[in-house]
Amino acid sequence: MEYTNIHLAKTHLSKLIERAHEGEEIIICKSGRPLAKLIKYTSNQKNRVPGQWQGRIRMSSDFDDLPNSLKSAFRGDDEVPS
Repeated sequence: MEYTNIHLAKTHLSKLIERAHEGEEIIICKSGRPLAKLIKYTSNQKNRVPGQWQGRIRMSSDFDDLPNSLKSAFRGDDEVPS
C-alpha cells in the first residue's frame, strides 16, 4: 500500500490508475491525512438470468381494455372529475 499526496496523485494519475488496476492499493492524503483509496474496480453485478418470473405473473384477459369513460377522457370528450 502506497501513500501519496494530492498534488503527486494529480500529476501521476494515469500511472497510479495502472498500478491500482494491477492490484495495488494507493492512499491519497492531504496534509498527511488519508482522504481516499485508489483500488482496482471489480463489478459486483451478476449476469441476469432471463425467465425467472415465468409462470409467476398472470394478466387478466381484459388487461388491454379501457373503460369507455377513460377513453373519452383521453380524447378530451369528457371532463375528468376531480
